[in-house]
Amino acid sequence: MKYTAGIIGLGSCVPDRIMNNFDFEKIMDTSDEWIRTRTGIKERHIVSEGEANTDISIKAAKRAIEDAKIDPKDLDLIIVSTITPDTVLPPTSCLIQEMLGATNAAAFDISAACTGFIYALTIATQFIENGMYKNILVIGAEILSSITDYTDRTTSILFGDGAGAAILSRVDEGGILSTYIGADGSGKDYLFIPAGGSRLGTSVQTIEQNLHTVKMAGNEVFKFAVRKMEEASLEAIKKAGLKLEDVDFLIPHQANIRIINSSAKRLNMDMENVYINIDKYGNMSSASIPVALDEAYRKGKLKKGDNVLLVGFGGGLTWGSTMIKWNL
Repeated sequence: MKYTAGIIGLGSCVPDRIMNNFDFEKIMDTSDEWIRTRTGIKERHIVSEGEANTDISIKAAKRAIEDAKIDPKDLDLIIVSTITPDTVLPPTSCLIQEMLGATNAAAFDISAACTGFIYALTIATQFIENGMYKNILVIGAEILSSITDYTDRTTSILFGDGAGAAILSRVDEGGILSTYIGADGSGKDYLFIPAGGSRLGTSVQTIEQNLHTVKMAGNEVFKFAVRKMEEASLEAIKKAGLKLEDVDFLIPHQANIRIINSSAKRLNMDMENVYINIDKYGNMSSASIPVALDEAYRKGKLKKGDNVLLVGFGGGLTWGSTMIKWNL
């Protein structure tokens, strides 16, 4: 028997500390106007000293569980998408499992950069559709401030910290209509972190050269993003058996306001039906889409029966989309 997977609860959390564009004016040659006009970002939330991924992930997870009206012990699986885990070992998902008391849940992490939440949703959807699991917690969480070079004005202004969570379960109406994911490893040099893995481990030299922070070829990423956002969107719409005009609401990855605007234009979407919060949070990688989804839901932007499209792209290079018949 094939079941239908749907979102039955959402939650999110961002750190209390805010770093606005004027803070960057104090540490590098830039300005609030330069940042706003090129990215759409006004401020971003940054963790305080001693605050880690699980500290905000657990809050987002508990809010999603409460929203879903289930007990942590009802969870069968926890999937965490992150490139900034608390530790390489154990996985962040296992730490979350213990913190929640979700003693019946298996747990694992995935890494697909900014597309990670879409990848995780795709995995969770299959587990529910084939009947293996009933309730799955999916988290997209990042502490990008931990891998940001605050001497590089081209990348440091972009990133913020945050976590978003969703509970997927079997539903009788609505739910996940389609998912689509893709990757192209030939673009690996467009967005990457040079050191910290088995290829180039940690040393005095890698630390001194800032090789544990994000490096990006901005123009290449921009061109890739605009192309793939449209392609991924159309693919998910097609797989769902819908047409472009059937999409009621778009929630894109929050990387750059120009990318969002360009993508919306290509998809003929009215900007009133596109959720944007990049001005408040910047790019939170895996957390961007679930935080935006939770906010749109709680603000009443999403109506039961709406066709909601999630779409993103990220380092890898990766891309993905999900079409949902909103059921909350």
